[in-house]
Amino acid sequence: MKSPYQVVKGLVITEKMSHLGPYNKYAFKVSIQANKVTIKKAVEEIYKVKVARVNTLKVKGKKKKVRWQEGKTAGWKKAIVTLKPGEKIEVS
Repeated sequence: MKSPYQVVKGLVITEKMSHLGPYNKYAFKVSIQANKVTIKKAVEEIYKVKVARVNTLKVKGKKKKVRWQEGKTAGWKKAIVTLKPGEKIEVS
């Protein structure tokens, strides 16, 4: 089994994700191979909270242009984790 820190790469802190705070939801950048069960276990172990549900989605890479060449940024996987009532993750 992978380490929880290999599954959950980091917390996604954006203006759009900050609107999910009152609903007890947090977004994480996770490994492409991770599934909902491993994400749930990893978040519970890292942050010492109880997870109610996990929703995942794949974020496509954006097209970028550098001088005359076109390229693309790498795609990644996002997990939106809903915590049980009374639980909270401190974002500093």
